[in-house]
Order: sequence, then structure tokens, then C-alpha cells
Amino acid sequence: MTSNADTIRSAVKNRYASAARAVTAISASCCGSDIGIGEGFGSGLYDIDQMSELPPAAVLASLGCGNPTALAALLPGQIVLDLGSGGGIDVFLSARRVGPTGKVYGLDMTPEMVELARRNQVEAHIENAEFLLGTIENIPLPDQSVDVIISNCVINLAADKDVVLREAFRVLTPGGLFAISDVVMQRQVPDEFRGLMALWTGCIAGSLVASDYSNKLEAAGFIDIEIVPTMVHDRATVEGLTASSTLPEGFDRERALEEYDGAVANAFIRARRPE
Repeated sequence: MTSNADTIRSAVKNRYASAARAVTAISASCCGSDIGIGEGFGSGLYDIDQMSELPPAAVLASLGCGNPTALAALLPGQIVLDLGSGGGIDVFLSARRVGPTGKVYGLDMTPEMVELARRNQVEAHIENAEFLLGTIENIPLPDQSVDVIISNCVINLAADKDVVLREAFRVLTPGGLFAISDVVMQRQVPDEFRGLMALWTGCIAGSLVASDYSNKLEAAGFIDIEIVPTMVHDRATVEGLTASSTLPEGFDRERALEEYDGAVANAFIRARRPE
């Protein structure tokens, strides 16, 4: 299990490091964003007004599947944690909502993304935010220190979701809110199509069936659990996501696409730590 988890973490880390380097190169050269970064696993994730307030590099580095800032009614003075914060888009939007008396932490395991986010923070003139280098399986914050946890298409990438959810529960204050966007499965697909690194780092193969996600949240201690699909993906979406991937010899790509047609969905996921 440890070896498999390390392999998955390395693959994910390499993908997001490459994305951060590409965004940095685009920002430096002003050559545009035609390489597809910033589209995420879905489109129209943020409205025009939100994007206009942010550094272009933060928008380009958004690789999510939703807008978790739309899930939580953040209040002035709250402490927020963004798991897998990337270029910082959700951190910056949340920081403005919690105001100068609040604070937002962004946690990411990729040094290149943390460096990019810190540069974006300076450009955005955001003072009530801090970016931390670390993993979502071992959150570098004290017990019961966070009022709200957000995340955007990251937890599905973790090899051990149980550990991640227990860590999220640990750092939340009593009554604290867990409000994330993630990818879930509408139904099971054959195992031979779920362990592929190309699909895993594209947010698919590591995704849980919605009922399993709910069970894991409950096992971690959460209550008031809601999982609401927001976009179900067809064959064309999955085909586009994996078009440039190198697949193993003999892999039946056509059958894989048939199995995934309609099986994958973006979802809003909410839960609370009991008072």
C-alpha cells in the first residue's frame, strides 16, 4: 500500500509541477493560454467578475472541477483551509470574503505550485493568506484550528481517502464545515480501468462511488453529509482528457471509454464536524 501510494503521489506531483512550470512560462512570455491549462475538468467554473479580480497566473493554474467558494457562506473572521491550493485561486477569493480579521491557508504538496501561489499572492495584494508546503494526508496545522475546509478536485487524487478525511476532521473546529468540489463515480467500473496513472492524474481513476464517499465521511466522524452531482461527463469528455496519455500495450481504450461514459461526475460535497 505504501509503495502504491508513493507511486500515485509522485505521478500527481509531477503533473501539477509541470502545470505550474507551464503557467510560469506563459506568464513570463505573455504568449497566451492556448495549451489548455486553466480549463479544469469542466468549464465555466468561475464567473467573469471573480476572474477579473485575480492574477492571470492564478486563473491559468486552476485545474479544478468546480467552484468550492460557492459552497460555503464564509464569514468575516473565519479561518479557512484549502486542500491542494494550486495557484491560489480559491485562497484569494476566500481571503477577500473572510476579511482582514480572518485568514486562509493554502496547502499544496508541489513546491512549484506553492512558489507560484506566493508570487500570485503578492500580485493580488492579499495579506490574510499563507501557503504551506505539505500533504493533505498530514496537514501541518493544530487540532481544531480551522472553521471551514474547501478543496477543488484534489481529494480524489489521494491514494488513502480515509487518512485525508480523518485529518480534515481533526483540524476542523466543532461545528466546522467541510465544503469541497470533487469528482465522484456514478457507478463502479471494472478494476482494470481504474488503476491507470494517466486516468488517475486526470482525476478519474482515484474517484470514489458517491455512496462510498459518504460512508468514508461518516466513518471519519462527519455529519449532515450531502453529495450533489453538478456535471455528468460523457465519453467525449473522458476521451479528451486522456487523448495525449501513453497507454500500456494491449490496453482496450475503446472499452474503457464505453465504461466511463456517464460514470463520472463533478460534485459538490458538504459535511460538518459535530458541535
